[in-house]
Amino acid sequence: MTAVVQGIGVAKPESSISQEDAIDRSLQFCVATDQGRRLAPAIYARSGVKKRHSVLLESSTNGEPAQQSFYSLPSSSRPFGPTTGERMAAYQMSASDLAEKAALAALEESAIPRDRVSHIVLVTCSGFDAPGVDVALIQRLGLRPTTSRTSVGFMGCHGAINGMRVAKAYSDADPAAVVLLVAVELCSLHYQYDWTPERIIANALFSDGAAAAVISAGPSDGPRIASTFSEIVPDSQDAMSWKIGDHGFTMTLAPRVPELIESSTRAPIELWLAGEGLSLSDVADWAVHPGGPRILDAAGTALGLLPADLDVSRQVLAECGNMSSPTVLFILGQQRRAGRRGPCVVLGFGPGLAVEAALLV
Repeated sequence: MTAVVQGIGVAKPESSISQEDAIDRSLQFCVATDQGRRLAPAIYARSGVKKRHSVLLESSTNGEPAQQSFYSLPSSSRPFGPTTGERMAAYQMSASDLAEKAALAALEESAIPRDRVSHIVLVTCSGFDAPGVDVALIQRLGLRPTTSRTSVGFMGCHGAINGMRVAKAYSDADPAAVVLLVAVELCSLHYQYDWTPERIIANALFSDGAAAAVISAGPSDGPRIASTFSEIVPDSQDAMSWKIGDHGFTMTLAPRVPELIESSTRAPIELWLAGEGLSLSDVADWAVHPGGPRILDAAGTALGLLPADLDVSRQVLAECGNMSSPTVLFILGQQRRAGRRGPCVVLGFGPGLAVEAALLV
């Protein structure tokens, strides 16, 4: 027996903003050139996003603009918005609430009693806090105080796949282990007033969400984590980064990222699958992280996927935006509810440029 995904749960903040509303509001806050202001609406329109959720919203777009009070208009004393300390205080206020909702949903679907949870694997790259979300979950869920805790931090959009690798290791090592994997991100805390094309893309794509999975050995009709894969693309360290700045965390995203994905993904994924006795054509489902439309297009081209193979990824992007690490679990949850059976490859890309994948069968 090996690691089996026994249940998946997801959670989004209550309020959301439409992409049309988001660009109108964003233009009020940005510190940008006239060229940047002209460029922004087209980037938002081509983002593949229809709406996004945020813990900062006090109401949703619903005939009237969504409301929030965290970000104020730029001024001479605060040209770039809240400080990183203020943004981290907001993370501490909201991250545990969202993570708890996702964890409860995963535990309910798994039908595994909470007192059997032996490990928590927490994935996050959008905030820091200690004692943090993992300790809060033990207290709020009534887990044993002896529950082991592991944090997978600052790994970006593929972080949940790294978390699955850790959960599989625990489960394979101890058949009695029950691992609660929780990924929570509050990306809207890192909205940037200083607009370059990279900043505009990040502001147009990212959103908030949490997802959880219960993983353990034992009989189940859930998918088994058969294998995981990791590779750093050569000469790509400058292609994508996630840095801590004075006014939130900032992303760099080089225009050549889709090209790197298209040219560097197929051969190593084929070799990895061959080691598991599979070819690309044997994969029934693909859970590809929707970093953006161009990322999905590049992955699809590299792997020879049909448009239908990426339908769920595009749907999650449209309805939720890019939530960073929880996003692939949202995709897996939708595939699970649709009754899809593997083999399934979960695939994500992140700073490095790193390619991470998991095979579910």
